[in-house]
Amino acid sequence: QVPLVESGGGSVQPGESLRLSCAASGPPGAKYHMGWFRQAPGKEREGVAAVPIGGAAAYYAESVRGRFSASLDNAKNTLHLQMNSLKPEDTAMYYCAARPRDDGFTYRFALKSTEYTYWGQGTQVTVAP
Repeated sequence: QVPLVESGGGSVQPGESLRLSCAASGPPGAKYHMGWFRQAPGKEREGVAAVPIGGAAAYYAESVRGRFSASLDNAKNTLHLQMNSLKPEDTAMYYCAARPRDDGFTYRFALKSTEYTYWGQGTQVTVAP
């Protein structure tokens, strides 16, 4: 098991920003594909943003494209999610996910929860007037 430590959630007003961070505490030298997912009450978990190992590419859900920006610090195995222009519909529990380097990761499925092995406990994001 690889602990994922999430931080940065909170309550903001529409139009404001938040920054989430997730650090993967694995063995020395381990690298991870990482992503952020969210789940609102009564809804299924959905992929928000993902950054595979290397950090050269990022994948986004259509609903957040242009507002959210994900970046992966490979040296620290830490994934950041900068969320701007937040909307009430962004309100959800946000979960960090990670998968160790292996041959099974499918890049075009980077926003699917089934691609990930480890999950964080979640951090709440609430956007309301």
